[in-house]
Parts: sequence; structure tokens; C-alpha cells
Amino acid sequence: MKKIVCMLFIILFLSCGSEKKETIVSKSELSLAGVLEAYYDEGLALNPLNATFAGDNRFNDQFPNVLSEEHHEKLKAHYSKFRDTLKNFDETNLKDGEEMSKDILYWDCDMNLRALSFKNDRLMPIDQMWSLNLMVGQLASGASAQPFNTVEDYNNWLKRLEGYNEWLKTAKTNMQEGIESEFVLPKSLIKKVIPQFEILADGNLEKHLFYSPIKNFPEGFSNEDKDKLTKAYSTFLTEKLVPTFNEMYQFLKTDYLNAGRESSGIDGTPHGEAYYDYSIKNYTTTNMTADEIHELGLKEVARILAEMEKVKKAVGFKGDLKAFFNYVRENKELMPYTEPQQIIDNFNAIHDKMKPQIEQLFDIKPKTPFEVRRTEAFREASASAEYNPGSLDGTRPGIFYTPIPDATKYNVFSDEALFLHEAIPGHHYQISLTQENKNLPDFRKTLWYSAYGEGWALYTESLGKELGLYEDPYQYFGMLGMEMHRAIRLVVDTGMHAKGWTREQAIEYSLNNEAESEASIISEIERYMANPGQALSYKIGQLKIRELRSKAEEALGDTFDIKEFHNQVLSTGCIPLQLLEDKINAWIQKNSNSVQ
Repeated sequence: MKKIVCMLFIILFLSCGSEKKETIVSKSELSLAGVLEAYYDEGLALNPLNATFAGDNRFNDQFPNVLSEEHHEKLKAHYSKFRDTLKNFDETNLKDGEEMSKDILYWDCDMNLRALSFKNDRLMPIDQMWSLNLMVGQLASGASAQPFNTVEDYNNWLKRLEGYNEWLKTAKTNMQEGIESEFVLPKSLIKKVIPQFEILADGNLEKHLFYSPIKNFPEGFSNEDKDKLTKAYSTFLTEKLVPTFNEMYQFLKTDYLNAGRESSGIDGTPHGEAYYDYSIKNYTTTNMTADEIHELGLKEVARILAEMEKVKKAVGFKGDLKAFFNYVRENKELMPYTEPQQIIDNFNAIHDKMKPQIEQLFDIKPKTPFEVRRTEAFREASASAEYNPGSLDGTRPGIFYTPIPDATKYNVFSDEALFLHEAIPGHHYQISLTQENKNLPDFRKTLWYSAYGEGWALYTESLGKELGLYEDPYQYFGMLGMEMHRAIRLVVDTGMHAKGWTREQAIEYSLNNEAESEASIISEIERYMANPGQALSYKIGQLKIRELRSKAEEALGDTFDIKEFHNQVLSTGCIPLQLLEDKINAWIQKNSNSVQ
């Protein structure tokens, strides 16, 4: 399922043992540890791409057709079985921490079953940013999680591509059904998908993304193996995969584009209101309504605008705030680069600058290595900056990807905040510390709750001054701009999906309230159109973590330890916000009692 499974592909992590374990839940020997282990292991077998990203290579040749009715029923049975097991579970003998694991597992099963009740992800399986085909493209490059170190690795990928080819054919069939039942993407999104498949439909193998592994054989391959693999890959691409790409390309630019809907929000599809209610709960892990979130967004936008006015005044800009936005967008002094590598070097310099201060806020650091890379060309035009986690064994580093379509137009004003969010101490710290935590069961190391994960990353942007950054007023304005960007999301996401806003209204609202370029804003608005509710998670999570920090600072006074607070937030991994709040409240209470 696109939003259940594919979102995990962006963030999935963890290495685990190479030997398969028995995963039968037996009532006679029922323990929560056994249930958790069975859930995790069976989940990898159902979603083998997740296993590959986790560093588990048992299933590297498998690509189940997740769009098929058969796979849908398998997922439904999987989540139902474990949810029903938990309903009848005896809690009297639970050990420390197990109650939280039980609550998290129940939440996970329940939300996945709710997702399976909707048709959206099966009938609209492809979009410009979030869908499975884009992740497969990353794997095909040979520079991602799929290994290409041995002949077996090469053969595994070729077998996996057989399954992917079948998935693509089913995607087209389902999208044709979607046209008939009014589950279809907005036209503006279809126009962004068409060029992605146009490139892949080109039969020039030497330039084809999926031919990349053949052009990068490891040392030690015999000439015989190289010849066999070259012939096998060439034959498969020429006779099967490229023709399938071409079929999708022709379909997208004709029938599908013609059927594309004019509405911007998910409320333009059948049962769209119910789907958006589910998406809000799924991505915020709260019971907030669209109206509540919309009003919160309006208040946050007003608050941040007031802070931006102070920066405008401090730099001596004459004119209103909207004019200042345009000035920042177009200021050539904030576009100093000519080559992509200069931008990569600048992010590494930010890292070096903050290193001396990081110990003041964190006493536990991840062991997983880290690096900055440019986003791959095939998806760069529609991509946002993002973090891809490393593996537990350290063979694959955590990677901060930044798109650089044109280095000469790259504006640096928000780079410090961006690094804090996507890299250190944002996603790299939160995700790596989770996957390295030996006290967590495996299934919790692979969970991703966007309100917690993105909320943490947005919270870390506010730590810049404590880390020796934001000395330049434009970088501080960049931090405010990124926070504003997330506050605007509360307004425009709910506006489009619940209040009838058009794409154009959302773009105009953003242009009036932030300094992002128009091209970037258009890309962002279309991102929200493709994945309803995901954009809400950042600000909702950040506000909750800031609220909990303020509460702890007030309650504990001089005994408040920022390093320990961060340990408490990070030590249980990615969890729903209510469980995080319960944990921090208990920690505050315990430490308050010890002070008295």
C-alpha cells in the first residue's frame, strides 16, 4: 500500500539476523516478546523491500504485487491476526516497557487495517513524489540499499525487477479502473509524472537508469559473468521493462491526463472526507479535526509573521514583509554558487561549525556514519531535501539528499535550519539512535510516526542558536521561514482537502506568507495534493515537543537537564504523541518528587 508501505521505504532502517525464525503465535507459550518478534518477521516477509532497506538480505529477489487483491487480503489477515491477539492478551505479567510496545503494536495494526478499507492507494498507485516506482528508481541506480556486490546480487535484482514489471502492469490496470470509479490524480500532478516515465521509456540502454549496475561492475567479476549479466539485463530491459515503461508513458499522457480531475483536494474523490479524517489521525497521531488544525495554522502563521517583521527591521529593509520575501527570494548574494559540490561543501561546513556545541545538548550520539549527497537526477526536479537512514551494521551511512537542479539559482538562506532538520541533530540522530537502541524490540526500530519523527526534526531547527548557528540574520530568517513553511502547511493542507481550496489558492496563500520561490511553493503544494495529511505532522509534533520541554523546564527549574530531556524524547524511538506525552509527564513527576 502506497501510504502504509511506501512511506516506510523513505525512512526504513535496521539490520537484523540473516537466518529466518519461526513466527507462529502460539497461545500455549504466548509472550509479548514472541508476539512482537512474529509481527516484525512476518511483516518483512510480506514487505521484502522493507527488509532490503533494513539491511536484511533474505528477500532481495522478491517484489510482491502489493496492488493485487491477493496481497491485500494477506495484509488484512496479518494485521487482523495480531490485533485480535492483543485484544485477548493478559497484561498482568508485562515487563518494563512492554506495555508501551503493546499499545504501539495495537495502534499500528489498527491504523493499517483502517488504511486497507480505502481504495485510494490501490487505484491511485502512482504520483510525482511518494509512489513506489520512485523508490525502485533509487534502488536501480545501484547506489542505494539494494546490494550489487556479487553475481547473486545482480541476479536477485533481475528477479526482483520481474515482480516490479508485474506491479507496473497492475498499476496501469488499477488506474484504468480508477478512471471509471473517479479515483484519479489531479491534472497538475499527472503532468509532473509524465516526464518521469518519458525518461524511462527511452530504449537507449547506455543512458538508462536501470542499466546503471551493468556499467558499474565490482572488481573481481569474471568476463564470463559480465557477459552473461550484460546479456540478461539488456534482454530484460529491451523486451520487458522498457516496453512496460513506454506503455505507462503513453497511457499517462493520453487517457489518464484526459481523465485527470480538476479538484485539488482528496475530497474530490469518493469517500474523500472519511479518507482525510483517517489521514489526519494517521499522520498526527491525534484526534484533532481539520477545522482545529486549520485555526491552529492561522494562529501560528500570525505569530511567526511578527517574528519575521523583527528580522526585516534588524537588517534595515524598507518596505513591507511581502516585499522582503521577494528580496530574499531574488537576492543574488544569497545565491553564491556555480557548482553543486559547493552546496554540498557548505552543508559540511555547517556541520563542522556546530560540532563544538553539540555536546552541550546531547550526551548520546549515534554510531552510524553520515554524509551529504545530491539527489539523483531522475527525480531531482520534483524532490524535496530528505534523509535516508543508514544500516545498523554501519555498511550504509545515513544520507542527507539535497536536490540541486540549478546551482546558480540555489538560495542558501535556510541551509542551517535545513541541515539541523534533515541531518544533525534531526533525522540522523533520531533515526540512528532508534535503530541502535538494543532495548527496543525489532518492530519498534522500523516504525515511523510522522508526527514524532518530523516533529522532532522541526523542533531541532529551533536549537540553532544553542548550537552556535543563526549568527547571520538571514539564516535566522531562514529558520523562521522553515517554521512558517510548516505552519502554512496546516492551513493549505486542510484548506485543499477539507475546505474546497484550489491549488491556485494554496499557492497564493504561500506566496503571501513565506519567502520560498514560486517554483518551490508549487512543488510543495502539489506534494500535499498527492499525500493528504502528511504535511500536518511536522508542526503538530513540534508544538507538542516544545510544550513538553517548557513544562519540564517550569516544573524542574534549576534541576532541568536539557541533555536528559533529549534522551527521554529519543530513547523510546518513534511513538504516537500521546504515548510520548505520558512518558515525559511521568519523567517530570519522578524528578519533581526527587527534588522535594
